[in-house]
Amino acid sequence: MARDRPTLGTTLKAARTAAGLSLRDVERRTGVRSGHLSQIETDTIARPELAILWELAAAYGLDFSRLLALAGHGGEPPSARQRRRMTVALRAMSELTPADQAEALRFMAELKARRDA
Repeated sequence: MARDRPTLGTTLKAARTAAGLSLRDVERRTGVRSGHLSQIETDTIARPELAILWELAAAYGLDFSRLLALAGHGGEPPSARQRRRMTVALRAMSELTPADQAEALRFMAELKARRDA
């Protein structure tokens, strides 16, 4: 049975095949394992991490906010200001060591917990 609306998986698979890339090609470009990519493309993983969506949007030239919506992250698409902030944050994270990235993520989780309390 054909679906009326595209899913995150079908959107990403269509973009990858249109670019002439294999799952292994995308793994080499993004660092996201090909098996994980396959699960996202088949909608086995419907809500991948934001960082993965960011990498795939950049690799395929897709609109990040559209991928967020397809994955069910948030209601409203991010504003231009929010997208700029996310861009800066993700670039800064990519320049940190893995240990520093883990520490930054723990700190962000702590901030979120304080806000939600």
